[in-house]
Amino acid sequence: MTQPENDVLKAAQDNLWLHFTRHSAHRQAEIPTIVRGEGSYIYDIHGKRYLDGLAGLFVVQVGHGRAELAEAAAKQAQELAFFPLWSYAHPKAAELAQRLASLAPGDLNRVFFTTGGGEAVESAWKLAKQYYKLIGKPLKHKVISREIAYHGTPQGALSITGIPAFKQMFEPLVPGSIRVPNTNHYRAEEISGIAGMTPEQYGIWAADRVARAIEMEGPDTVAAVFAEPVQNAGGCFPPPPGYWQRLREICDTYDVLLVSDEVICAFGRLGTMFGGEKFDFVPDIITCAKGMTSGYSPIGAMIAHDRLFEPFKSGEEMFAHGYTFGGHPVSAAVALANLDIFEREDLLGHVTKNEPVFQATLESLKDLPIVGDVRGSGYFWGIELVKDKATKETFTAEESERLLRGYLSQALFDAGLYCRADDRGDPVIQLAPPLIAGLKEFDEIESILRTVLTEAWARL
Repeated sequence: MTQPENDVLKAAQDNLWLHFTRHSAHRQAEIPTIVRGEGSYIYDIHGKRYLDGLAGLFVVQVGHGRAELAEAAAKQAQELAFFPLWSYAHPKAAELAQRLASLAPGDLNRVFFTTGGGEAVESAWKLAKQYYKLIGKPLKHKVISREIAYHGTPQGALSITGIPAFKQMFEPLVPGSIRVPNTNHYRAEEISGIAGMTPEQYGIWAADRVARAIEMEGPDTVAAVFAEPVQNAGGCFPPPPGYWQRLREICDTYDVLLVSDEVICAFGRLGTMFGGEKFDFVPDIITCAKGMTSGYSPIGAMIAHDRLFEPFKSGEEMFAHGYTFGGHPVSAAVALANLDIFEREDLLGHVTKNEPVFQATLESLKDLPIVGDVRGSGYFWGIELVKDKATKETFTAEESERLLRGYLSQALFDAGLYCRADDRGDPVIQLAPPLIAGLKEFDEIESILRTVLTEAWARL
């Protein structure tokens, strides 16, 4: 190992504070350090190659190492490196806003830029509160979201998040957040107490819990419902047929804003630009980030329906909210170049064509005794691990700790696959490769998973 490599590893060990990381796990071992990416693969500081089975963090849609995105950033930085959107515009933000509005469903034409997904969620809740105050419904401030769902780390977004372990250290949080059941049909009987429901029946049952929550809280106090098209936390819960249509109906009945949190699901992850196109619904607000630039530069956005902007069009009203780097010129330029790649290479068509192949490849793992369920959509899949396939018995907290952190996470990485082994909810492995991936990458994912999961079962 060269001296510069040693210096990097020492700096990572001594000075870098990693996100969502138990640093004790690296006390006796070096921190894995990724130095390069190319296509669907990443390389560590020692030159070892790994298949990026998570697209970084559901981000790198067009793959690693795209020179045209780096060139777009460099060109914009030379022309205008920075200017804020506080009372001023710049061309790339305006152009990107127009482009996103043209891609978004319905009349979602007003784009408020942030630097990431959590900020987009925070912005949406704040807009919902202010909007209702301005139209004479000042009590409407509460939000409804789903159990286990993750919506971000800012105080408001964290309040909407349904993972108690992520919240306890930071309480008290923002009041007014209510939880309802998620769309995990695999655990439908356990969640609902009703046996034998079809996906359609369970979807309507789960959506109707939102109506009941609104009624219990009082419709005049509820401002918004936040939900992901496919819920991430818990392991990729797709919506049952009819779920989103019923949710739209409920929100319209009670004058509640429907917020589609698409920080992960937008920009091709499901094979469509936005989730509404995949599941046939039009929300009032979309929150998005990650894939907008394929991670080549940070950016996020709240895309709002025209009517939500109406109270701000005249008089002295303003949305007293913003971010220094929201709609950053370099990030906006990269986003535009990224969307050009989507069109030029028909990435949406590529994902749609390959979705059934990816699904079938992962479902072939169901012959393993540890694999209980395979679920997801597009290039966004979760594999739930169980102790008993017949009864769907899950692992205890201690068993899950030993399985995921004691073995699987490291074993998968050592075998050349970067993905996520997670237990926010039941133990799952999540997979979301770059949208350029194809049959070769699918087969490699399946081969590594089969080997490692077979060994994991033998160790139990």
